[in-house]
Amino acid sequence: MIRVLVADDQPLIRGAFQVLLDREPDIEVVAQAGNGLEAVELTRRHRPSVVLLDVRMPLLDGISAAGRIIADPELAPVSVVILTNYALDEYLFSALRAGVSGFLVKDSEPAELIHAVRVADRGDAVLAPSVTRRLVEEFAARPPTPAPPPELDGLTVRERQVLALVGAGLSNAEIARELTISHLTAKTHVSRIMTKVGVRDRARLVVLAYESGLVVPGRRISG
Repeated sequence: MIRVLVADDQPLIRGAFQVLLDREPDIEVVAQAGNGLEAVELTRRHRPSVVLLDVRMPLLDGISAAGRIIADPELAPVSVVILTNYALDEYLFSALRAGVSGFLVKDSEPAELIHAVRVADRGDAVLAPSVTRRLVEEFAARPPTPAPPPELDGLTVRERQVLALVGAGLSNAEIARELTISHLTAKTHVSRIMTKVGVRDRARLVVLAYESGLVVPGRRISG
């Protein structure tokens, strides 16, 4: 069962999310929070699989709440997905660098939210199409990276290939097909890369792949 905590300062939105998610046989909303501080407290109390956090909340905003949850070693298994009405760069990059598992705008279809919860629970990155476009546009506008960042020094050639494919948005199953390896091998590669570069979330790997130049917008990645 995927245990979910919903945090939003509007009770109607929280209730709507709970009704939507509780209809799924494999998902259960275990708690609701009306502000960021309460979200952090309830996450520590209930240990959900996935936390859905609104960006703009009283007492503590969603990005700061996400940072506290992600920084707590006891909450390492928890995945955080940011929900907002505002698909703005300042939120997108702050959230990704904080280590969240995903970023969705609130006008996403209900099926997209349900899918996002399941994907985040698996440890994959969740980026709405509009968010992915902004990520690509941002890095397409940047000058070429002069040299790979030091985080990549310890990666093997194969691990760099896998990191590039993660950055391109491929799931573990898709990476396995692209490189003609087993799903388990692909998953193992991704886990080792996270350990080597010092991140705990797949979404941060996406950012690293772009920042390092392993993924270049408009260029096809070859396995």
